Formats: sequence, structure tokens, C-alpha cells
Amino acid sequence: MFYHLYQLLKDWDIPGLGMFQYISFRSGAAIIVSLLITVGFGKKLIDFLRKKQIGEEVRDLGLEGQMQKKGTPTMGGIIILASIVIPTLLFARLDNIYIVLMLITTIWLGLIGFLDDYIKVFLKDKKGLAGKFKILGQVSLGFIVATTLFFSDEVVVRERVVDANGMFVKEMVIDSITGRGRLQYVTNEVKSTKTTIPFVKNHEFDYGILVAFLGNRTTIWRWLIYALAIILIITAVSNAANLTDGIDGLATGTSAISGATFGILAYVSGNVIYAEYLNIMYIPNLGELTIFIAAFIGGTVGFLWYNSYPAQVFMGDTGSLALGGILAVFAVIIRKEFLIPILCGIFVMENLSVVIQVAYFKYTRKKYGEGRRIFLMSPIHHHFQKQGIPEAKIVTRFWIVGIILAVLTMVTLKMR
Repeated sequence: MFYHLYQLLKDWDIPGLGMFQYISFRSGAAIIVSLLITVGFGKKLIDFLRKKQIGEEVRDLGLEGQMQKKGTPTMGGIIILASIVIPTLLFARLDNIYIVLMLITTIWLGLIGFLDDYIKVFLKDKKGLAGKFKILGQVSLGFIVATTLFFSDEVVVRERVVDANGMFVKEMVIDSITGRGRLQYVTNEVKSTKTTIPFVKNHEFDYGILVAFLGNRTTIWRWLIYALAIILIITAVSNAANLTDGIDGLATGTSAISGATFGILAYVSGNVIYAEYLNIMYIPNLGELTIFIAAFIGGTVGFLWYNSYPAQVFMGDTGSLALGGILAVFAVIIRKEFLIPILCGIFVMENLSVVIQVAYFKYTRKKYGEGRRIFLMSPIHHHFQKQGIPEAKIVTRFWIVGIILAVLTMVTLKMR
């Protein structure tokens, strides 16, 4: 809103208004406003939830201190959603296709999670929203995102022009100030389904390769393959974040770390100078996403004010489904989805622990007549709780692992 206000009033020469043309200033403003919303609005929402007796129903899993959490206000994800959406509306360009997609993602998954929490809390149905409806909502979102990115003329990447011999074409450019000439690559902005593969020299992968054998009929099949991949990514990461939200501050803190890293990747990918220096894909108009992710970081970090151990409020599915989905869609937009297994390694580990536990239990029950377990309990953070490790220590150690994974993710910019 403020950017568009600046465009409307820039000829009036109003002092300070010009600051809103800069992404860096608007990102800083977004993170500050987001923090203020979570810390200020959060307390009022918690008091409201307590007054309405909207508390968490806790199943007795035999975990130390677990029953003490019974009655803790839930649906606190509303705080995170507000702290993301409001600063984005205030400071981002609302005509940017990427900002629109991220707002749709946030509200869409937030509503699915809210409906699930509403059924659990108000209708007293512990199962919440049926799993098939959750999946349907995530698949629908994936379809919208994939279709928009595939067909929209606003979604392009800048690629170097290649000659008949497969060599990059260069041209001489004269500097207007020094008068000196220098060679630079000739580029075009094109529609593409390319993405980035970490740790390899030619680090780009095109989904279209998977259906290239179909010749001229590839457009619809390229879209179908691309859509299936995006749907799988969104569904997997959103549900993984939901599984991670099991102890105070775990999902919130790891999401903040992943969000900050994706924010840096978005900024350099949307800046032509940094993209050329790092030899990574340049995506025009992508830098605006820095404002959205700044609000995301402010919202998750600010929520820790109330969600860190011992938690005064739980985010519920309202927050956890949205957090995972936001990270997934963000990674797809900046074409870094293959970095998710590294950067979001905590989510992957949590998800895998459940899959392994269930699969091994079913296998041993079929083979030996009784189900056996690999972990004391899954997801894996409960395994460590069963070992007697304090909850706060588990969360802190997971954050440390998340930071290590974030550094490793950043290293992929040059290590290939």
C-alpha cells in the first residue's frame, strides 16, 4: 500500500515518502511491524482465548510435563497469519504476481488449519478436519500455484543466449561514465520450468525434460508434470511442519531459520548484480518477496515471545499447516525447491521418523505377529522426550541443527 501511495504522490516531494521505493526499507519496516503485531496483538488474543476457554485437549502419551499443558490456549496461529498478511499488504507491491501467490497461500492454508482447529475445539471432535479434506485443500493450492507459475506471462527468468555451437553469446557494452568497453552475456527473459539443483556444476534442471520425448505435444504434459511436482512438495512440507509442531517453539523456531535463509536466496536471485556474480538464475521482480519473508520472520520470531517453553499459546493447525505451505511455495517460486530436503531437514526428519515407525511396525506385526518400533515414539522429538531429555534442550538442539542446515544451504550458492 505504501509503495503504491509513493507512486501516486511522488511528484509532491513529501519528505520521507521516497523511502518506500526501496525494498530494503520496506523489508525492515515489515519485520518491525510484524514483531509489534505478534507481541502486542498476541497478548490480547491469548487473553481472549482463555476467556472463551479455547484450550488444547491433550492426549496422555506418557510424556513428562505433558498433562500440564492441558487447557493452554490454541489457535494462536491467527497471530502469525495476521503478522504476515498485514505488513505484506502495507509494504509490498500488490501488483506483483509472487506477492499475490504468497498471500493466497498464507490465507488458504490458514483457513484449512483454522477449520481443523475449530472442529477440534468448538465441536469437540478430536479427529478434526478429515484428512482427505486437508489433502484436497493442499492439492487445490498446489494446482493454483503450478498453473499460475506455468502460464502467467509475468513469471519469467533471464537466460543467457546460446549460439548454434552451444556457446554463450557475448556483446560489447560501453560504460557511459568511463567510456570503457566490456563484454557481457546476451540475455533474454523467457518462460521456463527450470529449477536449481544444488552441488552440481550445471545446476539447472528442467521439468520439461521428463516429457521431451512427446515432441510438439509437450506443453500440456510439461504442465501436468510440473503441477504434480508442486502439489507433492506443498503437501509434503505442509504436513511435515504440522508433525513438527509437537513441543514448545520447535516448529516456530525452525520455520524462522528456514524463512531467513530463503529470504537471502530470494534477494540475491532477484538482484541482477548478485545473480550474475553468483552465477545463479536471475528472476525479474522476485526481490519483492523479501518483504513478504521479512514479515514471515517477524511473525515467527515474535510468536516465540509466547510460544517458547513453557508455551502460553499453541499455534495449532492454523499456524503449522500455513508455515510449511508458505516455505514450500516460497521455495518453488524462487526455484530452489530441491534445497528443501537440506534447509528444511528438521521437517524431513520428523516426517521420515513417522513413516519409518509406521512401516516397521506393520512389517514386524505381519512377520512376527507383533508390531515392533524403532523409535520410542514418533515423531522423533517425542523419542528424545521419552529418553528423559528436557523439552527446552531438545528444541534448542534442533534449532542448532537447523542453523547448520541453513549454512549448508547457503554454501550451495558457490559449491558445485
